[in-house]
Amino acid sequence: MRFMMLMIPKGYEDAAADCAPSAEAVAAMMKYNQALKDAGMLLSLDGLHPPARGARVTFAAGKAAVTRGPFRTQEALGGYWMIQAKSQDEAVEWAKRCPVTHDAVIEIRQVQEMEDFPADVQKAAAGFEDMQPRRSA
Repeated sequence: MRFMMLMIPKGYEDAAADCAPSAEAVAAMMKYNQALKDAGMLLSLDGLHPPARGARVTFAAGKAAVTRGPFRTQEALGGYWMIQAKSQDEAVEWAKRCPVTHDAVIEIRQVQEMEDFPADVQKAAAGFEDMQPRRSA
């Protein structure tokens, strides 16, 4: 099973556009990331710039509108890990090991796999698997 672990650091929603983590925080996180990799669980990971550097496309009455950061949000995603785990419990145990030194939340969401859907949905999504980057099992 694949799980996405979403890092939601408290206060990141108000971070300046040039906000960057400390070298110490990055070093600690790199040890954690290496442990995930060494365990054969890490599929991908990335950090995200704060909302002040982002953009939102909203849709109302079928029309797209663009808002460029900064914009107000209650929570801001700071980054993610895509992992392969045997269960949600295993993913939770790995999230609990994350070296967070500030108030944060790690939300864990299982990725929908094609076999999770009924046959008609799988048929409608024909070709979806070919759009995905190759990943090792």
